[in-house]
Amino acid sequence: MVTGIIFAAAVVGIIGILIGVFLGIASEKFKVEVDEKEILVRNELPGNNCGGCGYAGCDALAKAIALGQAAVSACPVGGPTVAEKIGEIMGVAAGSTDKKVAFVKCKGTCDKTKVQYNYYGIDDCRMASVVPGSGDKACVYGCMGYGSCVKACEFDAIHVVDGIAVVDKEKCVACGKCVSSCPNHLIDLVPYKSKHLVQCNSHDKGKDVKAKCEVGCIGCMLCTKQCEFDAIHMDNNVAVIDYEKCTNCGKCAAKCPVKIIQ
Repeated sequence: MVTGIIFAAAVVGIIGILIGVFLGIASEKFKVEVDEKEILVRNELPGNNCGGCGYAGCDALAKAIALGQAAVSACPVGGPTVAEKIGEIMGVAAGSTDKKVAFVKCKGTCDKTKVQYNYYGIDDCRMASVVPGSGDKACVYGCMGYGSCVKACEFDAIHVVDGIAVVDKEKCVACGKCVSSCPNHLIDLVPYKSKHLVQCNSHDKGKDVKAKCEVGCIGCMLCTKQCEFDAIHMDNNVAVIDYEKCTNCGKCAAKCPVKIIQ
């Protein structure tokens, strides 16, 4: 009986040793070489795995940066600080890393926009976008207010207030998830330092805009005529600002009759 137990223990021990040796040999033979820079870059990335950089998580981005396929400033969450550290690892300058934040191009709060019917359904903008009229608001270009962007944000940086989504600039990391979640394409990433932004996305003509919302762009072009820097133009009946040219002088905002340039 004792001999059998000893024999069994010996067999198990020998098998364990053989498996250990085999695994050691296999690990050396089939190991995947990892670039040291990739590891260093990955250690600097925040680890949110939000996908805002366009890659499938921080591991994928670190590999792309190490291979030179992505900019050292590609992580929107890390911002300038992380970009500078990664730039030192890669031996390149971080370049322009001006902070960006999400901005909702709508000012149509509950008291400003007309209602076409009472919507009773799932509180989700994508779901509401496929029903006739795309929700209860008369303006089909504006914020529906059902919070798809709120659900997409992992940083608690966007909330629905009085019927429209509002971004907290201090919490926003410009990951872009709210941008992709909006079926009306209402959300853009804009420079943090921008002081003048057009809060409208309607492509209707002036008369039709006024019939649906008190604070929509009516296409009067007064803003474009005031700008000395060629930084604001009309695009499909709505004013659009070129942030590269805008100096934040405020003349466009002062002349806007409906006060949609904040």
